[in-house]
Amino acid sequence: MTSTATATAVRAGAMPLAELDDAGLEVPVLGGRRVRHVNLDVAASAPAFSAVSAHVARVLPYYASVHRGTGYASQAATALVDDARVAVARHVGARLDDAVVFTRNTTDALNLLAGAVPGETVVLDIEHHANLLPWLRRGRRVVVAESTIAATLDALAAELRRRPAALVSVTGASNVTGEVLPVATIAKLAHEHGARLAVDAAQLLPHRRIDLAASGVDYLAFSGHKAYAPYGAGALVGRADWLDAAPAHLAGGGAVESVRIDGAEWKSGPERHEAGTPNVLGIAALARALAELERLGEPARREHEEALTARLHAGLARVTGVRVIRGFDDADDRLAIATIELERGSVGLVAAALAAEHGISVRAGRFCAHPFFDRVATRANGLRASLGAGSTADDVDRFVEALGRLLAHGPGHEYDRTSAGWCPRIDDRPRPSFA
Repeated sequence: MTSTATATAVRAGAMPLAELDDAGLEVPVLGGRRVRHVNLDVAASAPAFSAVSAHVARVLPYYASVHRGTGYASQAATALVDDARVAVARHVGARLDDAVVFTRNTTDALNLLAGAVPGETVVLDIEHHANLLPWLRRGRRVVVAESTIAATLDALAAELRRRPAALVSVTGASNVTGEVLPVATIAKLAHEHGARLAVDAAQLLPHRRIDLAASGVDYLAFSGHKAYAPYGAGALVGRADWLDAAPAHLAGGGAVESVRIDGAEWKSGPERHEAGTPNVLGIAALARALAELERLGEPARREHEEALTARLHAGLARVTGVRVIRGFDDADDRLAIATIELERGSVGLVAAALAAEHGISVRAGRFCAHPFFDRVATRANGLRASLGAGSTADDVDRFVEALGRLLAHGPGHEYDRTSAGWCPRIDDRPRPSFA
């Protein structure tokens, strides 16, 4: 295929935009067959870019303790972490005095920030639990979103006028609907009322380039496992003053200048919150994944994703008995995420049958966003399909066709509802040798 033809195929979504580790993965289905796996659960955890896993394999022999070792491998590992900190800051447009603190994931990053906020935090009810629960320790106020983004911003402004807050914290994009919020506009609104803005970018960062300095966002939290680097690292990036004044997120070695029997002198900067041996390989993987996103380029990523998003929603519109959940009537930008509810039947059973009979992975439930889901949905649970850089038009078509068949004719096998969810009554699928 010529480069022009390849580019056209990628734009149309016929080919994956990038090579991922799960490319070509075949999984068993009931009845003894094997089929190509269709991963439509990328919003939960994305497979690694092949470039990321290759990078991890390349640096693994140099794994060693960092910042205190004198050996060659230790110096190499230290360089990996230090260079990754610079790479993360550059990728998100951090200001010169912003801190980059490596964490386990977005939840860890937001809990870290929650321990540093000198006052109340205001959030929207559309948030993932990771951006709802941590703020309880210092005081949290919740603004119930309106039917439009514009009206929601008016409600947020009214709440900040009613009583000032130290921080506003919002998702960059809903993990339920994929709808993208105007974070630069919200940053301006927060600053006008004397508050800072934190953004939960777990969903947004793998799909959109974020620039802290240009947007005015004060803090950004995100996870490697949603950004094609599933090696257990995430980051909190943002203004250092609150972080330097806060108690250490973890108390332990590396976070202190000196220790006495009766106390300790804590470091400032990222090290204050990074006690213990860092996840060197996870941090290196995260930096390499961000570099790969940059190499792909945001225009190509958006064109690929928009083609698949349009195909997904057009396909769902042809399926009888489903409703696509939306949060805002005026949202004009959304990620490749669609959550549906069924007019009848169990989404859990449908999700189990999609996997067991068709080799298609989706997610069923309320997606750790219970207040939002309960407000916008009419059923107890939904079914979410989410796509990414490794997705193709064929993935979408297989999902839509299988979903329509299941809703029209039911599963081809019998299932039991168990404490672990819906499971095939007779499951003849062999497990991998390592399971």
